[in-house]
Amino acid sequence: MAYPTVSKPYGFRPINLIGGQVFAGATRKMRIASGYDTSIGFGDLLIRVNDGTVARSAATDAKPTGGFAGVFLGCEFVNSSTGQVQFQQNFVADTTVTSGFITAYVCDDPDTLFQVTVVSGTTVITGVQFTSVGNNAEIVNNTGITAAGNSQVALLETTATTDTFPIRIVDVVPDTAYVSGGNILFPEVIVKFNFGMHAYDTAVGV
Repeated sequence: MAYPTVSKPYGFRPINLIGGQVFAGATRKMRIASGYDTSIGFGDLLIRVNDGTVARSAATDAKPTGGFAGVFLGCEFVNSSTGQVQFQQNFVADTTVTSGFITAYVCDDPDTLFQVTVVSGTTVITGVQFTSVGNNAEIVNNTGITAAGNSQVALLETTATTDTFPIRIVDVVPDTAYVSGGNILFPEVIVKFNFGMHAYDTAVGV
C-alpha cells in the first residue's frame, strides 16, 4: 500500500478551482444562528436557511432545498463568558452569544474543487477505480469529531451517472492509491458540486 494511508474521513477540503486556477483561501462570512442545535465540523457541507443563516447539510443522494451554500472552514464569535472574540475550527451545538453574532467562514465558490475520501458506508475507508472519474456520487453524512473539530463527511464508493447525485468526481488522488484484488483503488478523489447543486447555480431561493 502506498504511503501515507488514509485512516478516516475528513470532510471536504478545498484544493483549487476548475481549470487549474489557484484556491487562494478566499471565504465568505455567513451567520450561524445563536443556539443552533447541530455541531458543524471543519469540512462539513452547509445550506442556507430562510432566516439568512447557514446550517449543516443533511443531504446524501439529492440536492438540498436551495442548493449547497458551500463548505464550513471555521467560525468566530464573542464568548459570552469572557467577552473575548473566540475562533474555532468547528461550531459546537447550542453555542449562544449575547453580543454580535456567530460568523462562519465558508468556501462558497461554486467552481471550487475539493479533496474527499471514499467509504464503503459510515467511516470505513475504501476506494474507487479510475473508471469512476466523470461519474456522480452520493454523500455519506457522518457526524463530525467534536474534540478534533473535523468533519467526517465522505463519498459512497458506489458511483453512477445518476444526475440527481450531488457530487461530480473530477479526478483521483494517486498518492494514496493501493492494490486490492488486482485492481488499483483510490481512497481519495477530487470533486466539485454537480451541475445545479450549488446555491449560486440554483434559481429557486430559500
